[in-house]
Amino acid sequence: MACFTVSAVEAIAVTVAKKVVEKKELEATTTNEISEESSVHHTPLSTKLGWLTKMLWGGVFLLLIEHMWHGEVVPYFPFLTAMSSKEATMEMLHEMATVGVSMAILVTAFWGLIVLAHSVVEKKKNLEAKREA
Repeated sequence: MACFTVSAVEAIAVTVAKKVVEKKELEATTTNEISEESSVHHTPLSTKLGWLTKMLWGGVFLLLIEHMWHGEVVPYFPFLTAMSSKEATMEMLHEMATVGVSMAILVTAFWGLIVLAHSVVEKKKNLEAKREA
């Protein structure tokens, strides 16, 4: 019904965080606060957050289309058909609390695994670069 809204809220929060981090990274590069050692093979946090935003927004978009296809989301107020009655609204809130939160946690955990794997590969590249130098 509206499980995608949980991921949408997380996507909004991560997008804002990404913009803040990008601004701080830009300030750090202009003041030369980044050491040479970390810049060899270093993926900025804003890039990693960008991966998460793409995953979240992609899922939100696909689920929105799927919910529209099944008539659960409509182009007129209240936009969610589950808000037509108190019972349906309670069912929708339960689904958001269970399915929506579970999906958001799963996507974020998968992103964490991707970042972890990327960090391992990055460390190996840095060690190889140090050996060659």
